[in-house]
Amino acid sequence: MLQTVIAKTERFIADSVDAEGTGLAVRDAHAKGYGIVRGEVEILDRLPAAYAQGIYATPGRHDALVRFSNGSPHAGADARLGRATGLALKMFGIGGPTLLEDEPDTGTFDYALINAPVFFCNTLEHYLFIQELFLDAPKYFAQGPPGRHRFYREFVTGKGTLEPEAWAWDEFLAFLTVAARPLVNVLLSSYWTMGAVRHGDHIAKVRLAPDPGRAAAVVHRAIDMTSAEEVFRPALVAEMRERPYAFDIQVQLCADLEHMPVEDLTVEWPERLSPFVTVAKLRLPQQDISDEETLTKMDALSFTPWRVTAEHAPLGEIMRARKEVYRRSSLQRHRLNHQRRREPHSAAEVLP
Repeated sequence: MLQTVIAKTERFIADSVDAEGTGLAVRDAHAKGYGIVRGEVEILDRLPAAYAQGIYATPGRHDALVRFSNGSPHAGADARLGRATGLALKMFGIGGPTLLEDEPDTGTFDYALINAPVFFCNTLEHYLFIQELFLDAPKYFAQGPPGRHRFYREFVTGKGTLEPEAWAWDEFLAFLTVAARPLVNVLLSSYWTMGAVRHGDHIAKVRLAPDPGRAAAVVHRAIDMTSAEEVFRPALVAEMRERPYAFDIQVQLCADLEHMPVEDLTVEWPERLSPFVTVAKLRLPQQDISDEETLTKMDALSFTPWRVTAEHAPLGEIMRARKEVYRRSSLQRHRLNHQRRREPHSAAEVLP
């Protein structure tokens, strides 16, 4: 099943050079980037022992890059791409080998996050038909209500492959949760790992939440999809030009595997059982990211949830599958775009 997913992914990326209208191969998810921002991560001191795990056991500061994006596999006008947005974080100067066998000594550490606490797929078996639906979504929704209803029906029924008692209702409801996220400046969303990860001796999920004080100061807040083709990027550019920003990097430890499952990504882990605890600050200084050249540099970067140390290994079937899918996707995209695929040694190497 994994090889089938990879083959479909590679075929989509190859076709995207012409189909997406950019003249370049795009990512098969989070295809459209809204901006790349330079930042700094400060790992906090005197954390409780259960949270001072892995890279968070050593207080200090690390340069960082942040890519904001749409969650869709397509490019084009923002109104066509939906409300799912992503935040990809790359930290520099992290010691220890990564879990990527072909690039273990990069000194970088990635998070690939979305603006929802749940994900709409738990197994590769389901991902086979969900992937097809998302890659073909513009064709469905271009047909108005009949196409939208057919998309929903084929999602729930697995394109007719599932028995009624096995219909993907939980996954579909999770999809609706993601599709209904608020239309706001990407700086005002929280972002989750969706799947579980190791946190040293523990199981956890990680969230980046807007710093309350910085979020209150944001002026360019609401997003009106009908106002222009590009709405997310201008709001981000305007805000970063005018003031600095910050996120809290937070960890939620698994306290009850029955109510906080690893393999069921449609379940939001209850904070009453285990709250999110801030382990680090991500600070984004005031900066001008309006230069179109920064978008070119952004698209040449690679982010994967597996560019982490062993203490932070992704957990669960879908998270394991992402390792090779992300790697093969990146290899093909860089090859088709004639881009050198190499991890930068510092944030300044990308954004001087």
